[in-house]
Amino acid sequence: MEHGKMPDGFKDMLSFGLIESLLGRRSRRFFMGAEIPDGVFAYKSKHDTVPLSELEKLLVVAACGSNTNWNYLIYRAERYAPYLSNYAGAGGGRTFPSAAGFHTSTTFFTDDDGVYVLDARDAPAFAERDDDGSLDVQAILDALKSRIKKIQDGRLRFPAEVPYTEAHNTWVANHPGTLLVIPVGDLAQHVLLNLCYMLQNGLVLYDDINKRAIPGIEQFKDIVDVENVWPITFVEQWSLSELTVELGTSCYGGMLMLQAMGLGGWMFNGMDAFAVMGASGEPDIPGLGFRYDTDERWPYPNPTGLEGVMEGYCPPYYPDMQAAVDAVCERKFGSGGPFHPDTPGPWKDSAKVRSAAQVHDERFKECVALQAQYVYETFGKFPGTVPSMFLIMYLQAHHIDLEFYDEFYKTGAYLKTHAEHMARWHA
Repeated sequence: MEHGKMPDGFKDMLSFGLIESLLGRRSRRFFMGAEIPDGVFAYKSKHDTVPLSELEKLLVVAACGSNTNWNYLIYRAERYAPYLSNYAGAGGGRTFPSAAGFHTSTTFFTDDDGVYVLDARDAPAFAERDDDGSLDVQAILDALKSRIKKIQDGRLRFPAEVPYTEAHNTWVANHPGTLLVIPVGDLAQHVLLNLCYMLQNGLVLYDDINKRAIPGIEQFKDIVDVENVWPITFVEQWSLSELTVELGTSCYGGMLMLQAMGLGGWMFNGMDAFAVMGASGEPDIPGLGFRYDTDERWPYPNPTGLEGVMEGYCPPYYPDMQAAVDAVCERKFGSGGPFHPDTPGPWKDSAKVRSAAQVHDERFKECVALQAQYVYETFGKFPGTVPSMFLIMYLQAHHIDLEFYDEFYKTGAYLKTHAEHMARWHA
């Protein structure tokens, strides 16, 4: 669709102010067709459920996970200047930040029609910026639509009941008519990228659980001070925290978009993450369908990936951690990667910029792989103390029932965009 053929609400959205989104952001959970059967907010909607239109879904998903042209990279690190810093995992930028440009998360979403994945993690620029720095929204949506793949028919099969859904979300989460966005992070890859980061900055792992150095690490004392260490638990918890920020800000971008569009919804973590990924252990609750394994040493099942869709950088998708390290380096330095000279970019001489990064040599990769393989063999998985795949935050979008808010709230409980949404988007 051309902008001129878009609904009036689309034009309203383009001119909606950032401050209005920030100050107007609220969780607005009660949707058209919902019911709260008891308590102080007991109410049954007088309306049928109204699913989001295709355009509305695309805009919300774009806010959560779209490509936004090129990653500008990190310019300099004192330890290995004048080489360009080579931490990043992806050449493209997205609507949310990622630690050192690792970008290890993928966006899934579900509605009444199916479960989908947005393949944008390693995408080139969806569109080039105009002279004033702006991007054409329609071009972004067209590119985004071409990268969406349906992986299941029908809404995500996940029960709105305890213990799978938190008690306070059973009446609202993932119900018919809603859009649920599910960003999932490859924590195995994130930890590998941090091991590369550590080695570049003069650090190696130490096993603080078993109180010992990584066996064989001394052979690399010519390239790193093997006494300068970070504990395994610290590195893995730190990586988990970094990835949590990535997943959370993805959903927060969606929350700001809901205000601009006049949609209800909220970001939350009140659904069992392991079961959502597919580790419920119940055949009739497949979730996203990720592979998972169990081990008596682990406190919870360990999801590792979804074959052909999002495969973790660890076994069983790689025969060993050396192969996973090689794959990480191929992502960084291979065709389409952020440090390949033929990858386009935002600079006047992009080939010169991308070629300025130092490529990890074989000895560097062997040192990273030694540490990663030790973790895998010692704990039976990689990472050793946190999940290989991680999920914590969701964004739900739906059409709010204005009459519920008029019944219980003072005026001002919703924005003008909410008040006018049905007329401006669905006339």
